[in-house]
Amino acid sequence: MLGIGINVIHLDIMAKQKVREIGMNISQIIQQLIDCVLTLRFIEQEDEIYIRNQILYLLDIHEFTVTEQSKDDASIPDLLERLVDYACENGVIKDLFDEKEILTSNIMNCFMPKPSTVNQYFYEKYKKDAKAATDYFYQLSRTSNYIQTKRIAKNMNYKYPTEYGDMDITINLSKPEKNPKDIMQEKSMKSTNYPKCLLCIENEGYAGRIGYPARANHRLIRLTLEGEPWYLQYSPYVYYNEHCIVLSKEHRDMKIDRQGFLRLVSFVEQFPHYFVGSNADLPIVGGSILSHDHYQGGRYEFAMAKAADEYRFALQPFPNVKGAIVKWPMSVIRLRSEKAEELVAAADCILESWREYDDPTADIYAYTGKTPHNTITPIARKRHNVLELDLVLRNNRISDEHVLGIFHPHSDVQHIKKENIGLIEVMGLAVLPARLIPELQEVEKYILGKEHEIAEYHRTWAEQLRQKYKEQAHTENIGEIIKKEVTVKFMRVLEDAGVFKRNEQGMAAFKRFIKQVNCK
Repeated sequence: MLGIGINVIHLDIMAKQKVREIGMNISQIIQQLIDCVLTLRFIEQEDEIYIRNQILYLLDIHEFTVTEQSKDDASIPDLLERLVDYACENGVIKDLFDEKEILTSNIMNCFMPKPSTVNQYFYEKYKKDAKAATDYFYQLSRTSNYIQTKRIAKNMNYKYPTEYGDMDITINLSKPEKNPKDIMQEKSMKSTNYPKCLLCIENEGYAGRIGYPARANHRLIRLTLEGEPWYLQYSPYVYYNEHCIVLSKEHRDMKIDRQGFLRLVSFVEQFPHYFVGSNADLPIVGGSILSHDHYQGGRYEFAMAKAADEYRFALQPFPNVKGAIVKWPMSVIRLRSEKAEELVAAADCILESWREYDDPTADIYAYTGKTPHNTITPIARKRHNVLELDLVLRNNRISDEHVLGIFHPHSDVQHIKKENIGLIEVMGLAVLPARLIPELQEVEKYILGKEHEIAEYHRTWAEQLRQKYKEQAHTENIGEIIKKEVTVKFMRVLEDAGVFKRNEQGMAAFKRFIKQVNCK
């Protein structure tokens, strides 16, 4: 106990010394941040004094002296942390997560052009090349610290081969947990309905408040999709390359319909280097915010996009559309065509047929009373001038046996993944909870016969793995074993979510649905 106490005291002394050093060098830190941004050509030299004065005001500093101290290799997020430490120590802000976020966002907003200027630059580049336009906007979002690059780097990511392709596994460590002091402060704040949700356009430039994220450095690109105003932004916590969000100007519920298919196709025709998709529009199978119509996209090729055709078919009366069942653990129909209108009409025909479809042999019922259960998770892309629409069939029924959903991760895989299976998981990227990092370490110890503190809900699985690998597992390979077996669980998660199962009976049922699709 004595050693631990000494270490705590030592760390406390070091922390206070660090803060004193920050206070002594605050001008240097501000200048280093400005120099960093200048080097990235994010601002012009003429902006330097103006930006410096804005930052001094935010930090309640009334003098500025740059010494000749040597600079380190600190990144923009590192320098922002130092400025926030100074602000907390000097009483500029309280030591609360949200107040730190608000200050950080407002400091970076000093460097940001106004939305009109961002859009002007974007579309000047778009005239030459759509990719150049998104490259500019993505780099802007990263440099401004809107995309939380330092936190995202904490995530554990790996790929693992399966019969369906290389699956992406992410254990999400990027979103920081709030401490009890933060939570108590949130509860004491008066609630407000502005902005209405995290996806509303009113978030652009919003300073933030206790209990609501800071967005002062947030910018949106104006788009037109099928005659409607829509907006493009990037996710602050990107799960894959150029992970973007496309959102409606109007705060309205998500809806999968013909107009939605048209908008998805319109987007990939405007940005052919991106895919775009939508979460389903029903609870349980909808993995995102259902109260605001939006899509997710990006510049990344998931395993599902690479998956092969398993059964090809034609749809009448759409001679220019090719259809296929995709080899994938979930139930996916892929439509291809060079003609957008015909492709969308075929997709709408399948959607309308699926909305009303029952198959008791596959436990599929379209309604309970007037409550609908069948919907689709759609994904669009453009490949070699051919448009593709993937239609993932979803059903959100529950039962006494499967209270979270019949086509939801079943109880024997929920120790790994219990949350809804949304668009990102559907395509082959597992977003797993942070709790798994320490828990899987205990599973490793259990398999190796070491002292452990294994969570009870992992015990059955861990015992199965200990028996399976009793002649193979050792310290050097246990990590790879766990990666493989977590991936196997993720495959089961997707298979559970598939409405037509990956067996002879399931494939026969899938083909029955295809044959009865009624296109008028």
